[in-house]
Amino acid sequence: MTKSSRDYVIPFIGLKQGTHTFEYHVKDAFFEGLEYSIIHSGDVHIDLVLDKKETMMIGNFSVQGKVNTACDRCAEPVNVPVRGTFQLVYKFGTEPSDDETLVIIHPDSYEIDVKNDIYELLTVSMPLRCVHDEGECDPDMVDALNEYLLNPEYEDDEESDEDEDDSDDDFEDESDEDESDEDEDNNDDDNDDIDPRWSILKDLN
Repeated sequence: MTKSSRDYVIPFIGLKQGTHTFEYHVKDAFFEGLEYSIIHSGDVHIDLVLDKKETMMIGNFSVQGKVNTACDRCAEPVNVPVRGTFQLVYKFGTEPSDDETLVIIHPDSYEIDVKNDIYELLTVSMPLRCVHDEGECDPDMVDALNEYLLNPEYEDDEESDEDEDDSDDDFEDESDEDESDEDEDNNDDDNDDIDPRWSILKDLN
């Protein structure tokens, strides 16, 4: 039987202080209503032990099963295992918290919805890399991705940089030649400007 969203709502106002156990069997329908979900479908068993205290509740979650997501190598669907234990603290208050393990609930609240909490726990339970076993990826997708990873535009940029370096060297060589020619011309001009009388004295030496 498909669970409705209300099945993940716990009316704690009617619970006595102490521990209370809840069981959930998450299947495909759970993920259909979640916008931007990285999990497409799944089959996961979840146990929740909720310890109700006077000013807070401590939820100990245990998840085990598998979920379906996109392969990090070929982007095609792949099943990956999920398993782990987590603890969330539900505390009454009005100030937001940066602590990911702390859930603030308004003092006037009388129930908590653990659906989003379960989803978050499932996402952090996934492997760091979700990939098919070797040889099971879609070969066409792998080839297409490898073609883009080659990035021929980068090679063109390198060749362009080398051409610019060569052109700079040529420019420097030409500049040196021009300066040398100018020096020779200046020397010739200086010789032309010498007084003929000084030339005679120069010959005497």
